[in-house]
Amino acid sequence: MSNYRRARIPGATYFFTVNVNDRTSDLLVREIDLLRATVRATKARHSFHIDAWVVLPEHMHCLWTLPEGDSNFALRWKVIKFGFAKRLPVTEARTTPQRQRGERGIWQRRYWEHLIRDDLDYQRHFDYIHFNPIKHGYVERLIDWPYSSFHRAVRMGVYSPDWCGGVDLADEGFGER
Repeated sequence: MSNYRRARIPGATYFFTVNVNDRTSDLLVREIDLLRATVRATKARHSFHIDAWVVLPEHMHCLWTLPEGDSNFALRWKVIKFGFAKRLPVTEARTTPQRQRGERGIWQRRYWEHLIRDDLDYQRHFDYIHFNPIKHGYVERLIDWPYSSFHRAVRMGVYSPDWCGGVDLADEGFGER
């Protein structure tokens, strides 16, 4: 078994990529209201700040800043994944061990986590998150993708409504591979 090491810095900002098992699924956008409600409920119980978030059909990326003195992002992901899954009917394929343990087969077990190191790292991941619907070919204009904090960033004056990045973020060496 691999020995996964995660950076745990209280009050830090982290980038995440979280995937469903079925990478051909549209589950996350089809059940976007449930996902949003689950995230809201998790935030109410285990506070964190959402700096940026994009939800695509079968995966999502986000930047979170945790409260001072708190580094437990794993608990938050456990609560989000469990809370989302328990409100859906059991229709997904499950392995025998998953059935024996009473587990669902919706989410990939692990997720990608990256500790944000500095302002440039933050900006690159912030842009990468918002650029993702174009990267994956879902839209030609980011303003047309409804499941993104891009719209909030436009309202705050961070981006113009026609922003599309201007750099090939896939070559910057971060995010999903």
